[in-house]
This record gives sequence, structure tokens and C-alpha cells, in this order.
Amino acid sequence: MPKAVPAQIRVPAPFIERRIYVIRGEKVMLDSDLAELYQVLTKNLNLAVRRNANRFPPDFKFQLTNDEAASLRLQSATSNERRGGRRYLPYVFTEHGVVMLSAVLNSERAVHMSILIVRAFVKLRELLASNKELARKIEQIESAQNQHVQTQEQQTHTLQQHASVLVSVVQDIAKLKNPPITRAIGFVPRIPKKK
Repeated sequence: MPKAVPAQIRVPAPFIERRIYVIRGEKVMLDSDLAELYQVLTKNLNLAVRRNANRFPPDFKFQLTNDEAASLRLQSATSNERRGGRRYLPYVFTEHGVVMLSAVLNSERAVHMSILIVRAFVKLRELLASNKELARKIEQIESAQNQHVQTQEQQTHTLQQHASVLVSVVQDIAKLKNPPITRAIGFVPRIPKKK
């Protein structure tokens, strides 16, 4: 049975989930968000990571590019350099990097926060998996609708061709001024001749 997280450390799951971003196809968290959750300064968190660089391979942590940082700033309203914010590009940590951070920071809060964060990553992964299934079903429905539309278009085209032939026949008949009648159409009773 998992150990309960102390009440003073509990953070609502949505609070953590809103701080998980997808960058370069990876679900990651910003160093500044992690520092806030761990209640340490961002520079101290990054210093601890630099001192233990061998524990953070590129699939655990990477630094954002200028474009990625600018895009993220627009999405999350992170601090702006001109207003006293960070002067370097932020680092982001994957789920594995978050687990490693708890070992590097070596505090009870870091361990408990890492547990909460990993649970948020797992929940997000489950949501994405269910969304993939939903997307697959929507794709099947769209495919069936496209086939239905194609069938209707073919039927409409066929009807238009038949209507065109019918119009042509009617026009040909109308062009004939006095169509020759070769015999009577319908039932004609024979009247016997009088003798």
C-alpha cells in the first residue's frame, strides 16, 4: 500500500497537470515550476542538477531553444527578462528527470512532490491513450461518411446522365412537326360490318 503524502505537502493534481507541457514530443515540466513545487530557488535546483550532471542524460533534461522558450512564454505567461525574470533559457525535465530530481534534492518534500508529479504524468498518459482511441473512432466515422458521400455523388452523377438522355429524347420528339402515326395505340374494338 502506498505511503500517504503528508497534508502540508499535498498539492491539487490540476495544479501540477497544468504545468506539464509537450515539447519535442516529450511531456516535460519547467525548472521554475519544479522549483516552486519543491520550494527551492530555481537557481539552486539547477545548481544541484549541474553538480550531478551525470544523473541527467538528455532524455531526462534538456534546455529549451529561443523559439521554444518564446512559445512557452506565450502559453504559460512565464517571467519576462525585461521585468527581472530569468536571463537564460529554461531547462525542462521529463518524468524520469523529475524522479531523479527527488534523489538529487534529497528532501522529504522533494520525494513526496516527485510522487505527486509522477502520478500527474501517469494520469496525463492515460488521458492521451484514451484520446487516441477516441481519435481512431472519429477517423472511422469520417471514413464511413466519406464513402457515403462518394456513393451519393456517383448516384447523383448517374441520375444526371439519365436525365440528360431523357431531355435529349424529349427534345428530339418535339422537333418532329407531325410525327407519322403508323397504327393506333391502345385497344381499338372491332365493329362488325352490316350486311
